[in-house]
Amino acid sequence: MKKLILVIMTLLLVVGCDSVMNNPTKRVETFLNKYQIMDEEVLKQLDDTLNKDNTLNDNQKDEYRELMKKQYQNLTYTIKDEEVDGDNATVKAEIEVYDFNKAMMDADNYLVEHQEEFLDDENNVDNEKFMDYKIEQMKNTNDKVKYTIEFTLTKKDNNWNLDDVDEATRQKIHGIYNY
Repeated sequence: MKKLILVIMTLLLVVGCDSVMNNPTKRVETFLNKYQIMDEEVLKQLDDTLNKDNTLNDNQKDEYRELMKKQYQNLTYTIKDEEVDGDNATVKAEIEVYDFNKAMMDADNYLVEHQEEFLDDENNVDNEKFMDYKIEQMKNTNDKVKYTIEFTLTKKDNNWNLDDVDEATRQKIHGIYNY
């Protein structure tokens, strides 16, 4: 009899927890939390992106990877609104991240004004030297920026699923969105 009660309680707990987690807001929170805890899937996507990049050398890729990890760990968010319309939902979240875009733009402006600092022996801009500078500026930034993101979700088989996020949303999460 005790085993039967234990099985029923466990089943109720599992079903109850799943229904609590199966709402649009919780799905968005789970998605953003994956960045904060540096989920394996998130880090794999970062590595895949960096492995395809041919503008950075290996050391720069390593430094950029560490920058993104810092970004993910320091990402904060607030859910602002949830609207459900049948099997479709929109969750509005405000995120705050390091403003790497500003650091990159400042570095680009510095290059224009101080090009001579980045010239190679043939008087061409040494891209590797400039990328080192740009990454260093990103490392040193403490400026933060807030973005509002609207996540869309679709209910399928009674489960809410986050729709694929677009490139602008990814850039906002990474702090490189050009606003």
